[in-house]
Amino acid sequence: MGATEPVNERETGGVEAREENDKKEEEEVKDVEKGEVGFQEELVGKNNHGDFHLSRMQRLNPSNPLRIAVNSATRVGTPSPSQLSQPSQPSQPAQARSTPTPQPSQTTLNSRAYTNRISLVLFLVHMVVVVGLFGFLIFKGIQGLIVASESVKRKEKKVLMHYLPQVEAASLLSISLAFAWQKAVREWPIFMVHFILWSSFLLSLSAGILLICFQKPPTDGLGVCFIAFAVGNGLYACWVTQRIGFCCKVLVKSLEPVSKFPGLNQPIYWMLGAGFVWMSLWIFAVVGALNFYFPPLIIVALVLSLAWTAEVMRNVANLTVSRVIALYYLRGMQSNIQFCFQRALTRNLGSASLGSLFVPAIEALRVVARALNLLEGEDEFMFCCAHCCLRVMDSIFRNGNGWAYVQIAAYGKGFVKASQDTWELFKQQEMEAIVDSDITSSICFLTGVCSGFICVIVVAAWTAKVHQTYTATVSLLAFFIGYLMTRIAMAVPHACVSCYYVCYAENPDNRLYDKIIKDRLHLIKAGREAVVPTPRAPHQSATR
Repeated sequence: MGATEPVNERETGGVEAREENDKKEEEEVKDVEKGEVGFQEELVGKNNHGDFHLSRMQRLNPSNPLRIAVNSATRVGTPSPSQLSQPSQPSQPAQARSTPTPQPSQTTLNSRAYTNRISLVLFLVHMVVVVGLFGFLIFKGIQGLIVASESVKRKEKKVLMHYLPQVEAASLLSISLAFAWQKAVREWPIFMVHFILWSSFLLSLSAGILLICFQKPPTDGLGVCFIAFAVGNGLYACWVTQRIGFCCKVLVKSLEPVSKFPGLNQPIYWMLGAGFVWMSLWIFAVVGALNFYFPPLIIVALVLSLAWTAEVMRNVANLTVSRVIALYYLRGMQSNIQFCFQRALTRNLGSASLGSLFVPAIEALRVVARALNLLEGEDEFMFCCAHCCLRVMDSIFRNGNGWAYVQIAAYGKGFVKASQDTWELFKQQEMEAIVDSDITSSICFLTGVCSGFICVIVVAAWTAKVHQTYTATVSLLAFFIGYLMTRIAMAVPHACVSCYYVCYAENPDNRLYDKIIKDRLHLIKAGREAVVPTPRAPHQSATR
C-alpha cells in the first residue's frame, strides 16, 4: 500500500493544477473586453469548449499510459489490483517522470502597449500645431472684419457670405449621403455594387458637363478633369465586370455579423460629428489665411492637414469595427463597442496615423502597377522601368497594406508587423490572387466619389446663382468634403470584408466563413476562374 500514497498525492496536485489553469483561462477571456464578453454563437462556443477538454485528456504521457499531461501538470491514474500485485521495479525519481508538456504560446488579444509611438507623437504634435494655427487664423479673420480697412472688410464679408453657407451645406449633405450609402450597402449589397460602379461614372460626367456650361476658364478646366475621370471610371467598371460576382458574395457574407451588434455605428456617429465641427473651424481658418502672409501656402498646408485628420478618423472607425468583428470570428465573442472605440482612440491611434499616411499612396500604386504591367512589353526602357517599380512595390506590399488593420485591432501589433504577418497568412493559404483582385476598397472609394460629385452639382448650381466667380473653388472644396465624410461611414463594410479575409486566412476551418473563398481557390487552381492580380517582380519569389 506504500505505492499508492505518492499516486494519490500526485493526483491531488494534478487536480489542483488543472483547476488553477481553468480559472486563469476564464480570467483571461473575461479580461479581453473588461468582463463584458459574451458568446454570440452558443453552439460554436460549446463545441470549442468540449474539443478543448477532449484534446487535453488525450495527451497521454509516452513513458506511462496511466499518466496524463494536463496543462503543464501531470496526473497519474490509480493502478489496478493486478498492477499492484506485481513486484515493484526500481523507478526513476518522480520529477524525471513528471516532465511538464510544453504548451504553444498564444498571441494575447488584450495587448496594453501603444502601437507605433513615433507616429502617435507626430500626429498629436500636428494636432496641437493645427489647433494653434486655427486659433491664430480665426483671430486674424475677426480682426480683419473689425479693425481692417473698408476694402478688406468688404472682401472678407464677401468670402464669408459665398463660401461658408455652401461649405456647411456640403458638410451636412455629405453626412446624410454617408449614412444613406452605408445603409443601402448593408441592405442591398449586390444591387449597390453595380449601382455604385455606374452611378459614379454618370455623376462625374454630369458634374463635368455642368461646370463646362458655366463658360468660365476655372470651371472649364475643372469640368474637363471631371469628364476625364468619368472616362477612366467607365473603363474600370467594364474591366472589373468578371470580379463583381465574387465581390458580392464576400460582401453579403461578411456583413452578416453586423446585425449581431446594434451599436456598431456609434463610432461613425462620433467621427462624423467631430468631422463636421472640424470642417467648420477649418473654413474659418481658410478665411483668416486670406488676411495673412502667403495665403496659398497656408491653404495648401490646411488642405493636407484636413486630409490626414479625416483619414485618421476613418481608420479609427475601421479599427473599432475590425476589433469587434475579428473577435467574433476568432473567439465567438460579442465585444463591448465602446471599449473597442476607446482602444482605437488611444492604444492604436499611432497605427491609424501611420496607415493614414501610407495606405492611400499604396492603393494609388496598385493602379500604377496595373498600368505598368500593360506597358512593360512596349520597349526596353519601359520594360526596365516597370520591373524596377514592381520590385519596389513588392517590398511595399509586404511591409504596408490596408489588410493590416485587422491584426492591429485584434492583437495590438504595429502597422508594419501586422502588414507582414497578414501577408504571410495570405501566402500560406495561397490567397494572394484573391485579395489582389478584391474590389471592395474600390467600391468604398467610388462611394465617396459619388457623394463628392453630388455635393459638386448642388453647390456649383447654388454658387453660380449668387456669385459665379467662386464656383470652381467652392465646387472643388465641396467634392473634397463630400468624399472625406462618406469614406468615414463606409469604414463599416470595408472593415467587415477585411476581417472576413484575414480571419479566414488565420483559421480557414471555422464554420462561420462558408466555402466562398475555398471554392474560389479551387476554381483558380483548376484554371476555370480568371483573376487579375497585382503584378510583382518575377525573380523575387525565385530567390527566396
